[in-house]
Amino acid sequence: MADWHTTVTPPALARLLATARLPEPATARRPAYRTLAGQIRLLVTEGRLPVGARLPAERELASALDLSRTTVATAYETLRGDGYLLSRRGSGSWTALPEGAPPPSDALHPVPPDEQGSILDLGVAALPAPQPWLGRAAARAVELLPHYATGHGHYPTGVPVLREAVARRYTERGLPTTPDQILVTTGAMGGLHLVQRVLIGRGDRVAVEAPSYAHTLQALRLSGARLVPVPYAPPPFRREPAEQAGPQDPEEPQWDLGEWRRVLRGAAPKAAYVIPDFHNPTGALIGEQQRRELLAAARAAGSIVLADETTAELGWGVPESTPLPRPMAALDRSAQVVTVGSAGKLLWGGLRIGWVRAAPALVRRLATERVYSDVGTPVLDQLIAAELLNEPLPAVRTHQLDRLRATAHAFAAALPEHLPRWRFRMPPGGLALWVSTDGLSGAALAQAGERAGIRIASGNRFGSDGAFEHHIRLPTGGATARGRAATAGG
Repeated sequence: MADWHTTVTPPALARLLATARLPEPATARRPAYRTLAGQIRLLVTEGRLPVGARLPAERELASALDLSRTTVATAYETLRGDGYLLSRRGSGSWTALPEGAPPPSDALHPVPPDEQGSILDLGVAALPAPQPWLGRAAARAVELLPHYATGHGHYPTGVPVLREAVARRYTERGLPTTPDQILVTTGAMGGLHLVQRVLIGRGDRVAVEAPSYAHTLQALRLSGARLVPVPYAPPPFRREPAEQAGPQDPEEPQWDLGEWRRVLRGAAPKAAYVIPDFHNPTGALIGEQQRRELLAAARAAGSIVLADETTAELGWGVPESTPLPRPMAALDRSAQVVTVGSAGKLLWGGLRIGWVRAAPALVRRLATERVYSDVGTPVLDQLIAAELLNEPLPAVRTHQLDRLRATAHAFAAALPEHLPRWRFRMPPGGLALWVSTDGLSGAALAQAGERAGIRIASGNRFGSDGAFEHHIRLPTGGATARGRAATAGG
């Protein structure tokens, strides 16, 4: 049976249903209950509605969708008959998969290593581990481990040596930081979930960029937050190398500050979630002046700014002589910025090391709250990350950025040759190219790709309201392409 935390509220399901677009032939002259059942089925098979999610009661959903209760009841009965819904009297109904059905297709979830031989994975934007540095750091961490093994091994705020290394890196980037401002988490998503649980309540509005990071959008939806999308000010697409433009070029995507001010003033969101550094999925880098102006608008509205810096070290297209904007928290005098960072994007996702930078009082509050979930992050992983963030970091960073740059330029050369009507811009960094597909449905491309053994991240996953249907995200992180890669490339 579904757990309490998988319950989907009527407003949250209504917003998801608005993004579940069935093919036209499937909706033409169809009864409303079949359309509703088809939309819920699509959300389950795409992985946007988790298996085991408790659905609203029939009467509640009917009210939220302005449908008759009979329509919702018949849709639920259809889903039960097809195996996509289970029900128990007194317990409600929750999503399921028919017996023998494949798991939900979600290109954003990693392919297990033992299945990569037959799949070309263009869904996950992540880098392989940097060798030989990872191996050396792991060996050194194993040597240090006995010193930590004499106690219980629980560090709710993180191992001191890693907190010191993260604080030092922030200071080097122009944001003076002390270890008591750092909370080590189990991956950046662990940090985002923790901050969300402590600071954002069910029904609270959260302003988000459009597009934005798909996993965070989904986590916010399922927590009952109400997303308010704020589009970028769109630039013309271009294919010139980012080195010729620079991070402050006026043609780079920029925050639409007029729209941000309108949303912050009118909606008064509890928080604003932004990715200012080498944004996922667009790769955009926001200049310091725009950061200041958004902070001022958020301060006036009383909104927390949640700055996602998981990609902040990935400026592969920025000349070394070009100074990068300082972190948003460096421009904040009122402690309204909460920053989430990660070792997973620059170093290796397998370490599952993230962190939150915030005021010491909030760090203590978050540490108290996390005791009821994961208690702390594995000590050995923390020691490995601390080793990598110290002396070898410049060499590791150069190695990983070279990988990203090479893949991005390979894509940029191949796309115009094979798909000349698709449009994109070369970003100054990040983990992906954001590609417009000339009117083709990204979701349809992803479904076709699944059948061909190619996983594609469709653009609608990165929108809060079904937008970006005609986009896909192509990762520059050196996706594993074994087995069918050669055939798929043809």
